[in-house]
Amino acid sequence: MTNDYTNDDENNQGGGLKSDPHAPRADGGSRSARDFLRPRDVPEPPQKKRSRQARNKLVVLLNFCLSILVFSTLVLGAAFYFGKIRFEESGPLQRGRTVLIPEGAHLGQIASQLEASNIISSDFIFRQGVKASGKAASLKAGEYAFKPGMSMRDVMDTIVSGKGIIHKISFPEGLTTHDMMKRIAENDVLEGDMPEELPGEGTLMPDTYPFQRGTTREELIDQMRRQHDRFIQEVWQRRIDDLPISSPEELVILASIVEKETGKADERPRVAGVFINRLKRGMRLQSDPTIIYGIFGGEGKPADRPLYKSDIEKETDYNTYTIDGLPPTPIANPGRAALEAVANPSRTDDLFFVADGTGGHVFAETLAEHQANVRRWRAIEARLLEEAEKARAEAETAEAASKETADREEGTAPATQ
Repeated sequence: MTNDYTNDDENNQGGGLKSDPHAPRADGGSRSARDFLRPRDVPEPPQKKRSRQARNKLVVLLNFCLSILVFSTLVLGAAFYFGKIRFEESGPLQRGRTVLIPEGAHLGQIASQLEASNIISSDFIFRQGVKASGKAASLKAGEYAFKPGMSMRDVMDTIVSGKGIIHKISFPEGLTTHDMMKRIAENDVLEGDMPEELPGEGTLMPDTYPFQRGTTREELIDQMRRQHDRFIQEVWQRRIDDLPISSPEELVILASIVEKETGKADERPRVAGVFINRLKRGMRLQSDPTIIYGIFGGEGKPADRPLYKSDIEKETDYNTYTIDGLPPTPIANPGRAALEAVANPSRTDDLFFVADGTGGHVFAETLAEHQANVRRWRAIEARLLEEAEKARAEAETAEAASKETADREEGTAPATQ
């Protein structure tokens, strides 16, 4: 059989460029399988020239700026993310601490103070976190207590809330205005001077008053006066109809006497009832606390000074043994219970009462009953006085013996023969 195919050497005879194996043969003959398997030479793609826009300097600058903007956004986003984590993580404080934020302090000063107190770990992150929260202008001066491990966000929220440490000052019922003013003046947390003109007797409400550091003494006194006036108006509206008193001021005067006569809450309405009955009958009140106030005023009787019989007969504007009706002013600052007792006293026929030796009183409708109660009380009083003298003597003896023993042990006293 005749071979219709030629080899490569034959096809390449005559020199020159290699022919395309995939192209048809020049002699019109068929292409061999080897020709089809031979790889073709593919021409390289033409080089594209950069456009004029791509070569424009403005476009290059804009591309550079866009790259910088993207990079900066990524950096800022990462910084914000990690800063937020630091702002909300637990803080370095190990034990509770109190910090006083002074009036007028700005964010930088507050942040530095908190970092110096080891309450926050970074004043920079705290400042940025507060600014990002939009609360830089809401930080309030005050005295704040910070718990261990508080995050910077919690610290910020505490200062923004203004809920600082709450201090308290208490005024028991029955204190005179003089004693109240003394407590206010001696309080070392309150600020400012005492008012030039002190409040009148019976114009302040005894109570426990909470306040924050920075509160002035005048502000506290004004609050006590307002609270008193508000309650007086309320209790005056609730009074019974047939009281022998004609104004809120008289109600306070009588309530101050009731307050000084008894410290037992359940007795106040009955004591008030006795005084109401006496006023209705035109009898003098004969209250010992009014004698004391007339002699010693708001400073009160010295503890070691007894009430003499001559004091009872001493005429003053306040001695209800010698004057008719009520004294000119209250003798103390009565509390709510005493004011309520006068506005709504017990309905009894009692006209007298005397101490019973247990801190309370025994009541009587007639003078004969009262005199018997007084004799009983005098006997109790004498016994109590005797027991007190005996206890004092025993204490002095024991103290002397103890001193003698101590001196003997030190060799400063002669030994007993």
